[in-house]
Amino acid sequence: MAASSICVQSSLRAMRPSLVVILGATGTGKSKLAMELGQRLKGEIISADSMQDNEDSGDGEDTVSNRKLQLEKLGGAELHKQLMEVDPTMAAMLHPNDIRKVARSLQIQQETGIAHSVWLDEQRKQKGGGGLGGPLRYPDPCIFWLHSDMEALDKRLDARVDEMLAAGLIDELKDFHVRYNQNKIHDQSQDYQHGIFQSIGFKEFHDYLIAPESCSQQEKDTLRNKGIEALKIATRRYARKQNKWVRNRFLKRPGDGVPPVYGLDVSDVSRWEETVLTPALQILASLCKGEEPAASPLRAERAELTNKRSRHTCDLCDKVIIGDLEWTAHLKSKKHYHHVKKKKRKSEERANQSQTLDISQDSLIAPSCCESPQKSSPDTRTGHTQVPVTS
Repeated sequence: MAASSICVQSSLRAMRPSLVVILGATGTGKSKLAMELGQRLKGEIISADSMQDNEDSGDGEDTVSNRKLQLEKLGGAELHKQLMEVDPTMAAMLHPNDIRKVARSLQIQQETGIAHSVWLDEQRKQKGGGGLGGPLRYPDPCIFWLHSDMEALDKRLDARVDEMLAAGLIDELKDFHVRYNQNKIHDQSQDYQHGIFQSIGFKEFHDYLIAPESCSQQEKDTLRNKGIEALKIATRRYARKQNKWVRNRFLKRPGDGVPPVYGLDVSDVSRWEETVLTPALQILASLCKGEEPAASPLRAERAELTNKRSRHTCDLCDKVIIGDLEWTAHLKSKKHYHHVKKKKRKSEERANQSQTLDISQDSLIAPSCCESPQKSSPDTRTGHTQVPVTS
């Protein structure tokens, strides 16, 4: 999923909930809260980070991962074409540019011989399933969303980057570049869209890492500072993307059976115990007793709306839009409005040109019989001689 998460699974079978999920953008303190709750609940902590490296366990997992990477290298257009041939239902639900999801659907079909859309349909039909998929694996989970004022989070994220730099981030990137990245760049096979290279940090320092030895120290410092600023911007942008995912997935378009989400404000880390840890423990204590927590879960926004993953094509903008809500938003966007105005202006120009052409053609029509012979006769016009005037 888009946002990193950490799960705390209780080892006490009698306790409810059996699973605690901690969602939040980078830098909000997910790991800190997971450790504190895990120690108190004597539970197992499971990292669900989206960038987490799968080791070869000997059961073919590494081969499966490599197969997906090979598919992704084919490119969106070719992948989507192949998916359309074997699973048109799934292809209609996925954007051609969403390479990872298209590759994943192809991978499932190739490995199982069954279309991805068929698997999903069977999951939705199971007891407890819904529009978003099958039933929950763990009953009655508790979900915490660590959210923050964005200005406060931005400052915290910038400080976090500075701490990483002080701890030796640049040296770590240099070492990784020499061992794994340098040959790829030399062979022009570097791809910052796959594996660990897509993590924030590598591409932001690309120019600095490949700077030739002939560069002056001032030029290197400039590239280094440029990479630092790019890293901070990318981190802040990523945090916003994560929060948007949580809102869309759990608050704006929740599916059937989605558990309630309890918000914990982490804007002021100096009040962590008061605003985060204590409320979380109180909520869990109430749920374990089968009681309604004193703190109310976050209310779903526009819960009455469902977002069908219908496929729409905007010829004006030359875009493919997946999802009814996304299509509605596109029609209201400035970009679409700009293309509508542009098309209208071109139509008016063509109409004016057509009208001008009609007028020009009218002026070339042969004169009527009422016109004077001098004007109507070519011989008169061309053969006329000027008579000199005498006094």
